[in-house]
Parts: sequence; C-alpha cells; structure tokens
Amino acid sequence: MPAFQTARGMRDLLPEEAERLNYIICKARETAQYYGYREVITPVVEPYELLSAKSGEEIRSRMFTFKDLGDRTVALRPEFTASIARLATKALKNEPKPLRIFSVGSVYRYDEPQRGRYREFWQSNFELMGSNRPEADAETILLTNSLIKATGLRNYSFKIGHIGVIREILSQENVDEKAQNAILQLMDKKEYGKAFRLIKQEKCRKTLQGLLELNGNTAFETVEKIKKHVAGYEKAVAAAENLLGILQLVTESGCPIETVEPVFARGLEYYTGLVFEVYVPELDTALGGGGRYDRLIEVFGGEPTPAVGVAHGLDRIALAMQTQTTALSPRRDKRAVVIPVKQELKAEALKISQMLREAGVSVEFEVMGRKMAKALEDADRRKVDFAVIVGEKELKEGAVVVRDMMKHEQTTIEIGRLTEKIRGKDE
Repeated sequence: MPAFQTARGMRDLLPEEAERLNYIICKARETAQYYGYREVITPVVEPYELLSAKSGEEIRSRMFTFKDLGDRTVALRPEFTASIARLATKALKNEPKPLRIFSVGSVYRYDEPQRGRYREFWQSNFELMGSNRPEADAETILLTNSLIKATGLRNYSFKIGHIGVIREILSQENVDEKAQNAILQLMDKKEYGKAFRLIKQEKCRKTLQGLLELNGNTAFETVEKIKKHVAGYEKAVAAAENLLGILQLVTESGCPIETVEPVFARGLEYYTGLVFEVYVPELDTALGGGGRYDRLIEVFGGEPTPAVGVAHGLDRIALAMQTQTTALSPRRDKRAVVIPVKQELKAEALKISQMLREAGVSVEFEVMGRKMAKALEDADRRKVDFAVIVGEKELKEGAVVVRDMMKHEQTTIEIGRLTEKIRGKDE
C-alpha cells in the first residue's frame, strides 16, 4: 500500500493546532456577538459565475473549479463576500438595515504553498450592509482590533487607504473600468511600473506616481497631503475627506492607525472606498483585511446597497500566536480521568463518569485496562487535573478517592460532593 499524504497545499491540523484554531474561532464568534453580527453558514461549493463575477483576475485564476454531474461549472469558495452578497439579494433582502452578517469556515485558492499561505485556509468574515457612513467603515476596523486583541497578539498595526482616491482619478481621466481593474491588480502586487504603463494620460500617470512619494509624520498628515495632491480631482478629494473622517472615528475610539498608504490597493475588484489590513512584525503577510464595496449587491441583481466588510485569516493569526508564543487563555473547566481499581468496578466507574459529564465536567475514562500506577502516569502526561479512583472499599461507603494531579495530594470524598470538588467549590 502507498504511504498516502495530503494533497499539496492542504494539511492536517493535529490536536494542539486544532485547539488553537478553535480558540481563535471562539474569539471571532465572541466578537461577532459583542458587535451584533448574526452568523450564517453558506455552501463551500458555489456556481462559478457567482464567485467570479467581481473577485478579480488574480483570484479567478486561482479558483478550484470543476464540472458537477449535471455539467454545471462550480467552484470551491475562495472567500465569503460573494456568497453573502447572494444572500443579501434573496433570502435576506427584506431584513432591516443595517444587515450585520458573520461567517466562519474554510476557503480555497490554488496559491503556491508557503509559510502562512495554504490552498485550504480558514477565515472569519464580517459584513455590514446598508450604510454608506464612515462609522460603518470604522466598525470593521474596530471589531478587527477587538478580535486581534482578544487573541493576545502584541505589537500589531493597521494599514489603511482609500481605493476611491485612485478610482476617481482614473474615472475623471476616462480610464474604463476594465483598465482600472488591471491597474489596481498590478498596484496590489506593487508592480507600479507596469501599472503606470497602462495609463496613457500623462497628467493621470504623474498624479498617481506622485501619490507613491507622499508620506507624513502621522496618519492624519498623510491624508492631508493626499487631499492637496489630488486637488484637481473633486471626487478624489471627497474620497480623501471620507478617509479622514474614518480615521478620526477609529483613533478617537482607541485604535491607533500608524500607516496610511496613498496607493494601497487590494486584490478584489469590488472595492470602492476604504481598504485596510492588519499586520504583526513577525509576519510579512496580513492577518486580515477588508474594505468598502458599494456596488457588489447590484451586480448580483439586488437593490443598490452600500456595504463594507472584513475577512480575517485564522491560520495566519494562529501562526502569529505561535511565533509570538502567545498562550491560550487558561481553561476554566477542570478535566478528570476516572480509573476503576478492578475490572469488576467498570460499570460503577462508568456511571460516575456519566454523572460528572452531565454536570458539565470533562471526563476521560480509563479504557486501556492499565494498572493504577500506569494509569496515573498517563493522566499526568495528559495534564489531567484530577484522577477519580473508584475502589471497592470506598464505594461501599458511597465515596471515591480523588487525586489532585498538580498538588500530588489525594483525599476520600463522597460521590455526592465529587462535582463540587473537581470544580473547585469544595474548599
């Protein structure tokens, strides 16, 4: 038989890795709850036409696509926003606005595998639909700040920009949308020379080239310089004003923004306004990012609906936690192992295990038939908090022996008080 391995770019998550990922997912769900986002679960497989509509050439070229048995072209989702936009045009179209939607799960892109980049990866996704106001944009940054802070990561920073500044300059110079998308794709990859060569209008090209050189001592100073630089483009100035308003809201809410990048572009075609990403110094890839997309719902046949969203790379957050040796929050619940002294006591020991589980205690039962010393040694290796030893003598008295594995102390306790003892309430 061959030694099977995972497909390239896919991976197994071993218990500690799965624990860390689930920990981050729990933090994402808590963040959703604190900010009023309701969770939806969408299919992993969607029609190709839906996923490709406004995702951008870079992502379209990296989708896992195939024909189903009905000869329909479908794909594995490369991100969540298209699926949420589909919901917004149909199942959720009559919901009151703003619509706050949260999703979490695996997404798929045929990228070249490397550190922090896989072909199957996990995201948490937050979408706020129905508001075009800067406070909606600010909320996506603030909830991202809340999530990253909740994971215990340190020294993270935000980079923000406004795609509207670039698009409005290009639009005023009559650059069509297809060419705009190609220019923004190249800017996203920092291939500025190639991007500028696509611009025939000299004034437009020089204006965008000039944005590259802008830099202020503070984020606010950079935005003011952007406004002055694009003074001949009325709508680009308005976009810079919008960015300034978002920046003020975010910083006044206690989330400092260190970097404003004047030509910041992200790889998705549907962005129309604010764009942002969050980083830690130890990784050169973003832990998450998002932005405003005010025209996407219309593309899918819905009413004109302003929207803003953010996706967080949970695998990258996990890698950042590992790199920073960020510990998971201590477990609140104690764990116990139940060990019968004799095989004849298995039924009683199982009964006690079930009693503890029904009371909300995590219990492992000794299923290997080990001798007591070996069973306790195994419990210690598994970092179990308590060993409940079920002996014949103690059972006759309605009791068991409880061993505190950390303190290496044991005592006899009545079965009726066992749950309180393990939970630490029997002091």
